[in-house]
Amino acid sequence: MNTTNEGKNTAIVSYITIIGAVIAIFMNSEKKDVFAAFHIRQALGIFLSFFLIGYFIGYFDSWMISSAFYVFYFILWIFGFTGALQGEKKLIPLLGEQFQKIFKNIE
Repeated sequence: MNTTNEGKNTAIVSYITIIGAVIAIFMNSEKKDVFAAFHIRQALGIFLSFFLIGYFIGYFDSWMISSAFYVFYFILWIFGFTGALQGEKKLIPLLGEQFQKIFKNIE
């Protein structure tokens, strides 16, 4: 895939915490890059679902459930981040398609 350097940088920034995802949205607002928008939607979906589901996981009094949750989301984050580094548009397993549909207005 042929991506611009700006788009790749914006995609990488989007995976650096939820604040990075918000900054990436503003970085991509002037010069619309399809690659960056793809990864912004993926990163935003990872972070928001982490906080939403993590809120309920916190009520379980089990270190096994909590650690499995953290490992699962860390693997999703690594998968998306390496895709951005390599310049590939790979959907995150299980949730990637839904993130693209939910955040379709982010361009």
